[in-house]
Amino acid sequence: MKILINALSARVGGGKTYLINLLRNLPDDPSLQLLIYAPSSLDLPLDPRIERRNLDAEANNPLRRLVWERLTLPGVLEREHVDLLFCPGGLVNTRVPAGCRVVTMFRNMQPFDPEAVKVIPWGLLRLRTLLLKGAMLRSMRGADLVIFISHFARSVVESLIPISRGVTIPHGVPEIFKTAGIELPKPAYLPEGKYILYVSRFEPYKHHLEVVQGYAQLPEALQEEYRLILVGEPLSPQSERVAREIRERGLSDRIRVIGGVEYGTLPGAYRNSDMILFASSCENCPNILLEALGAGRPTLTSDIEPMPEFAADAALYFAPGDPGSIAAAIARMAREPALAETLAKRAAERSLDFAWSKTAQATWKEILST
Repeated sequence: MKILINALSARVGGGKTYLINLLRNLPDDPSLQLLIYAPSSLDLPLDPRIERRNLDAEANNPLRRLVWERLTLPGVLEREHVDLLFCPGGLVNTRVPAGCRVVTMFRNMQPFDPEAVKVIPWGLLRLRTLLLKGAMLRSMRGADLVIFISHFARSVVESLIPISRGVTIPHGVPEIFKTAGIELPKPAYLPEGKYILYVSRFEPYKHHLEVVQGYAQLPEALQEEYRLILVGEPLSPQSERVAREIRERGLSDRIRVIGGVEYGTLPGAYRNSDMILFASSCENCPNILLEALGAGRPTLTSDIEPMPEFAADAALYFAPGDPGSIAAAIARMAREPALAETLAKRAAERSLDFAWSKTAQATWKEILST
């Protein structure tokens, strides 16, 4: 089978990680041929079945990418006698020749979450989000196979449109994050003593502001015992609001906003934490939560799906929009060491259910049977 993968949008983040792990775990099928259009920054494995074609200009410019997908890619599919077009980015902007099947994915939950959309200011960004939702629905409606990465996300889409064929295959946890029972050095950007770790870029639906407000409600003794560490890129005005909240509450010596850090330091940060907190209310497959579970540390997370789908009984839940709920969860974890120990053990065990080898094996099985 000859498969063309449109990987032009896999430049950073989860999309890039997903594709790399998928290609590192190819099925044992010598007849498989992969033609991959990708940015040069995408590190692909060396395999004689993979033919790579770099398109940096199209990868870095959404308009040029759209024109290429509409006008050039259909000819490539016909000329190369491609059996299947795989668009892991979630958008299919290409007319395919007869006999060529289409597989896509549903990865971006934000356009489908009314609360997450509501906080986007009116203007081009809000319009782009609404248009993106429509384009994603059209892509999934027309595909021969849609790969979902959570049951929750699948239920949202299937309540809106009919799907020809759908399958749910969650992401895996990289092995470097499965550190339960292993001693790792603490990264230099972390404080001495106990700390609560929250890793996530700053967006309104990540609820950093409510986390800070919840921490501020903790008794003085618990604030003295546990520092709150916020790790993540300050990519939105939300980070400025959070910084102002910390200053106004006089918590600058107890709450540290670290910013972005090297990816390779995160396993040590998770493993040395006393609690890991994840407060997002808009996720498709919460990769950060899965990484946290792998550390085998007491984990607190949002009670909004799909977080319970992934953490199950391995976490303590709170309402992410309610600072009082966040404070109560932190205080309970701190005051009940037996509960913390039980949840830490369950977290490590739960993370074993998520492996990239399993994800890749299931994905290729479904694609090759389409």
